[in-house]
Amino acid sequence: MHICCGPCGFQSEMAMGGAVHAPELDAGLGWLNTDRPLKLDGELRGQVVVLDFWTYCCINCMHILPDLAYLEHKYASEPVVFIGVHSAKFANEASRETIRAAILRYEIKHPVVIDDQMKIWRAYAARSWPTVVIIDSRGYVIGQVAGEGNREIVDQTIAQALEQGRAAGTLAKGPLTIRREAGVRAASGLAFPGKVFADPETGWLFVADSNHNRIVIAEMPDAQGRARVIRVVGSGEVGADDGRADRATFNHPQGLCTGHGNLYVCDTENHLIRRIDLETFEVSTIVGTGKMTYDFAGGGMGTGQGINTPWDVVREGSTLYVAMAGQHQIWRIDLPVGFARALAGSGRENIVDGPTETSAFAQSSGICVMGGKLYVADSEVSAIRCIDLATERVSTVIGEGLFSFGDVDGVHPKAKLQHPLGVAAWGMSLVVADTYNHKIKLVDPGARSARTLYGTGKAETESLQGGPAFFEPGGLSVAGDELFVADTNNHRVVRINLKTSAWCEVVFDGLAAPCEKEAGAAKIIRAEPTAVAAGRDVELVLDIRLPPNAHLNPEAPWSVRVTGDGTALAQRTGKSASLPLTVAISAAAVRTGCDWSVEAAFAYCTDGDKALCIPCHVAWSVPIRADGKGVRVALSASPEPFD
Repeated sequence: MHICCGPCGFQSEMAMGGAVHAPELDAGLGWLNTDRPLKLDGELRGQVVVLDFWTYCCINCMHILPDLAYLEHKYASEPVVFIGVHSAKFANEASRETIRAAILRYEIKHPVVIDDQMKIWRAYAARSWPTVVIIDSRGYVIGQVAGEGNREIVDQTIAQALEQGRAAGTLAKGPLTIRREAGVRAASGLAFPGKVFADPETGWLFVADSNHNRIVIAEMPDAQGRARVIRVVGSGEVGADDGRADRATFNHPQGLCTGHGNLYVCDTENHLIRRIDLETFEVSTIVGTGKMTYDFAGGGMGTGQGINTPWDVVREGSTLYVAMAGQHQIWRIDLPVGFARALAGSGRENIVDGPTETSAFAQSSGICVMGGKLYVADSEVSAIRCIDLATERVSTVIGEGLFSFGDVDGVHPKAKLQHPLGVAAWGMSLVVADTYNHKIKLVDPGARSARTLYGTGKAETESLQGGPAFFEPGGLSVAGDELFVADTNNHRVVRINLKTSAWCEVVFDGLAAPCEKEAGAAKIIRAEPTAVAAGRDVELVLDIRLPPNAHLNPEAPWSVRVTGDGTALAQRTGKSASLPLTVAISAAAVRTGCDWSVEAAFAYCTDGDKALCIPCHVAWSVPIRADGKGVRVALSASPEPFD
């Protein structure tokens, strides 16, 4: 079997074969984003079914999601059901927990069946990601197409299937009603932050708050991890509007870097490079047409030059280097004039060293500069690559191929990574976000070695020993000896001292979701006054009383945030299967004589059915008094789920 991602196996038109009865959608790990399993020989009979075979690492699978969303909206009132069939490439992608996070991160609205053993993949003879299959109202396969750019032919085939089903009397009267999952609005104010950039020159910290479609600009955090927000750039709406900070729009931004008084932003799903003036916070576009292109050479100027899914960016002098994930290349942009061209990578998805023009990369997603060389987190080949800017030659530090990955410390070729998305320089070493291993690793380019610094190898928030743990960290930045990590699926930024390993969550003082209606507004519970001891640590205990036959969802991170007098006192993100939730508030942060605002966000499941994530958000207002004795604040609630 030939398995590939993207253009390999690509067909130019829908393959229309004879009548083949569609194999059933049997799944070992079940269904997500639906309140029940769906059967072709059950309630799907009479529906036109569109299957999307995908794996969530694949950039080409990401590229067709807007097409699927367009078609879902177009046929919303028709008996048409879209179903994602997740057939994983990487080991980390084969769990309910990580797939659920990907569904929410990509804002997928249709049910997803977990094809963990690729049984459905083989039954439908899929050969590449993505592959779309159309099943008519009688339950027969009527078409299959692989790759990107096929929205029109899929649209035509759906319309044809509806017409034929009506004529034959086999079409259902209307669409199925399916209850979808909803994401938990994290108390941190962030939603799947993709990248982070710490700038020692300005003393500012920048975060790509990706799923809120905005950039958060804050001061460097203090000793307790509190960071005062200076400005939020972006309205929160999806768009590509330039202009004032509160009116400008982005589409799931990622990479960030500063230079010449500006912040440069990879506006990833707009296929643009944006610029934010750090005095006025005005947004402008410097490169890109706003449409995805497959120009593998470049050579155009500014907004006349199309680009494809820029994921990370680094500046050296007056040059921006861009990890162009969408077409497996590294580009350079000359800032004074906006001249943009390909620097390295043929555009073929692979791992090939040698001269830059004949080299090959695979979904490059992180980039940094050190000692006259560019280092690239080349995610689909689980590699760290090196571009010598003097000789214009590419070499590989760690990594061997598209299907060579793992979690192994040591020296090349023993050392293994799994889909790294971030890389940053620290001295003469590289700090790597080993994303699908949920770890931060230290790579020595000269020795071609890697070793684990932080993380347990599991999707967690904290190790049993009290060290930092992560859930698919997507980006990182080093300022001095301070490491900042965009802990993407935990909806937070973590700061770690690389010498002492002291760490904390960064609390962005005053940051909230761009729209409080995003996941429902919590009714504030007025709690009884509580007396605590000034100058002593306080334990906050939240007794959440769930409905009967329900339990806390152990796959979804919960978060709690405490503020008093407008200042953040504590923030904690955790994962657990049991209640209550507990948060420690340090003596230095405890404030008395004011009301504490306590916000908790979490998800729960009904026993026996984990297919649907039910998000909840609870908020309390607690008058806090000082009496010299109390060291515990206990709160309770019986929350209502979000609609």
